[in-house]
Amino acid sequence: MSLELKGTIKKIGDIQTFASGFQKREFVLLTSEQFPQPIMIELLQDKVDIIDPFKVGDEVEIGINLRGRQWSPPNGAEDKYFNTILAWKITRPANTNNNIPQGTPEQAFENPFAEDSDDDSLPF
Repeated sequence: MSLELKGTIKKIGDIQTFASGFQKREFVLLTSEQFPQPIMIELLQDKVDIIDPFKVGDEVEIGINLRGRQWSPPNGAEDKYFNTILAWKITRPANTNNNIPQGTPEQAFENPFAEDSDDDSLPF
């Protein structure tokens, strides 16, 4: 499921590298709605640096995917379910400049989770 969130960057974590070579980075987005929510979002592998051009306080639009997983405890207890929010794109909203010099490229990437389709028309 691919969605988009808008808000202000509240916190940017450091890149975490594990023994296997796997990399992840977390950041918090404060959503821009009537009751703003602090949402923890993850960046994985080759996407960990797409937040580098941004800083705390910047308004951004983020392309995300929701991921869920099931975990069965070895003691036979009830299964547990977990959700993860993964970012694959971060851009600046068109109506803000966040003190960016003209000509600074935006960080936008292809959605690796999007379904391939030759039909780009919207159903409405």
